[in-house]
Amino acid sequence: MTQKATVVFTPSGLRGEFALGTPVLQAAQLLGVDLESSCGGRGICTRCQVMPSIGEFPKHGIVSKVENMSVPSELEHTNRKLDLSTGKRLSCNVQILGDLVVDVPASSQLHKQHIVKEATALELVIDPNVKLFTLTVDEPDIDEPASDLQRVQDLLLKQHNVESRRCELSVMQQLQPALAKAGREITLALYYDNDASDNNPERNTKSSAQIIAVWPGIKLGLYGLAIDLGSTTIAAHLCELSSGKVLATCAAMNPQIRFGEDLMSRVSYVMMNDGGEVEMTNAVRLAFNQLAKEAAKKAKINIADIIDMTIVCNPIMHHLLLGIDPTPLGTAPFALATDMAITLKASELDVALHPSAKAFILPCIAGHIGADTAGMILAERPDQADEVTLLVDIGTNAEIVLGNKERLLAASSPTGPAFEGAQISCGQRAAVGAVERVRIDKDTLEPKFKVIGCDLWSTDEGFAEKTKKLQISGICGSGIIEIVAELFLAGVINSDGVIDGAMAEKSQRVVADGRTFTYVLHESEKTLSITQNDVRAIQLAKAALYAGIQLLMDHMQVTTVGRIGLAGAFGSHIDVKYAMVLGLIPDCDLPLVAPVGNAAGTGARIALLNREKRTLISNIIDKVEKIETATEAKFQDHFVAAMALPHLTDDFVHLAKEVQLPAKKEVSSAPRGGRTTSRRRSRSA
Repeated sequence: MTQKATVVFTPSGLRGEFALGTPVLQAAQLLGVDLESSCGGRGICTRCQVMPSIGEFPKHGIVSKVENMSVPSELEHTNRKLDLSTGKRLSCNVQILGDLVVDVPASSQLHKQHIVKEATALELVIDPNVKLFTLTVDEPDIDEPASDLQRVQDLLLKQHNVESRRCELSVMQQLQPALAKAGREITLALYYDNDASDNNPERNTKSSAQIIAVWPGIKLGLYGLAIDLGSTTIAAHLCELSSGKVLATCAAMNPQIRFGEDLMSRVSYVMMNDGGEVEMTNAVRLAFNQLAKEAAKKAKINIADIIDMTIVCNPIMHHLLLGIDPTPLGTAPFALATDMAITLKASELDVALHPSAKAFILPCIAGHIGADTAGMILAERPDQADEVTLLVDIGTNAEIVLGNKERLLAASSPTGPAFEGAQISCGQRAAVGAVERVRIDKDTLEPKFKVIGCDLWSTDEGFAEKTKKLQISGICGSGIIEIVAELFLAGVINSDGVIDGAMAEKSQRVVADGRTFTYVLHESEKTLSITQNDVRAIQLAKAALYAGIQLLMDHMQVTTVGRIGLAGAFGSHIDVKYAMVLGLIPDCDLPLVAPVGNAAGTGARIALLNREKRTLISNIIDKVEKIETATEAKFQDHFVAAMALPHLTDDFVHLAKEVQLPAKKEVSSAPRGGRTTSRRRSRSA
């Protein structure tokens, strides 16, 4: 019998068993992994580079070792476009010798990730933490002995009412050369204390600040980065500090995905692999540097002119960024090392900006409720609302905030990566060629769909020609939500989430698949189908989210909400109607349900551009009631009820005014002849 090994590809999550000696590229192609190769596997194009992940991966049930792949070939050693010291290999030259976890970096993916993290417009008083002051300093006077730094400090107090007792050593070293170079005229960068009084001359109050940089003559233009560090993606907004204008927005996949798709998988990786936390810390810090360089290049500025940075992230990302062991967050009582807002030098995070650049990380709320939730609160201000407001940031870990000006509650719920296309048989992350919109005719069960990169529906004239080069490759999160909801509305799926086998008599798109049924959306080089396991994965994810929301509503003692805001790239892209049809969110008047964009990233920008907001968010967070879903007795009951579509017991009165929800019915779940699918799934859902 031929010996086989299990190979898992990240970030797609696709897995399969392959005979020893199989090239990694061939395994990827058999599974439909998005891996570019234009030379037929001859090692010429070098586009098929992969990064084998070494260690123990409990979620995958795999120990991935260096010896489980062939040693680098002569071609790899001599290829100038491949740097073996980084750990990357040419997948066409690597043979499988044992179980492996293989990461396909963004640079090797044919369909680049479609990351929607654009900056939204802000109405904000611009008052950044770093400001420039130009001074002309008197020449030294032997009759009035005072150091040049003392003269500078006296001028700042006299002319600008700023007390600057603290000063960077680098400023002391550069001060006199700068004074000599431009006829005693210099420009200083001052970093204000977060708890400083408002620098308003009418109040006659002194502000306190640290001198962090000096330039000879007049210096114009300083910049800051607002970074949203998510478990799946990282987004950076480069802003001009004096005007607040966003000069560039850049985003990338979080490189930690190769260590685990969800947060708990990454904690498990740290538990099972010595030094795992160091690997992930280095990976995310490298990504920060790459995004900073990309943003500076895009805006055509010197990266050394970036002097401030604000960061929002969930607690595990927070600890890994800071180089703190995240394993205490993996088990109860989920203790944070620190929940306070943190100010430090960017260089302490190994981020190369201005040598004295600062970094401010917003406060965390609880063990699973992080600075990203704080950013969302700062952006949306539910604490000022009269009506009960629900904010949800949907990702691999959903952050939930509920409340109004009287009371504010927050929780986190582990939805997993299904909403982002992982754990779905034909799922993928949003990229050109991915199905993002789906409609199904209730009478014929025939579908039409849209893909990222083409504005036409699949039934429109010219669709085939326009998508020929796109290569329709899978279904992304928004498409998965819509197809499952449309199948439910069409009666193909019942309220328990079971695909009705009897519908095979109505349409050949419903096919027997073992003991269950599958709906075939599209047949081409790659067949796109929704299986029973796919529906279950979506049910599990949406039930976890709804159960978390219901817990907050229980604690708030409310049965309805007045407004719902869906945050994050995924929340901003899904159709709110279909989100409610599935039961991701509770019933609400649909016009009052709307996407709010990348609210966490917006909160980071607010903290970057207005220093008082840094103190404000800490004050708000102190009053937030934290609900830990993992220890709540009612969570399981809410979860079970939320498995139904849209819900087992909750009424959706507002939704019923907009959508005709199907009546409950029993379904046939066993194949009864007819068309079957021969497609073999090579991954677990």
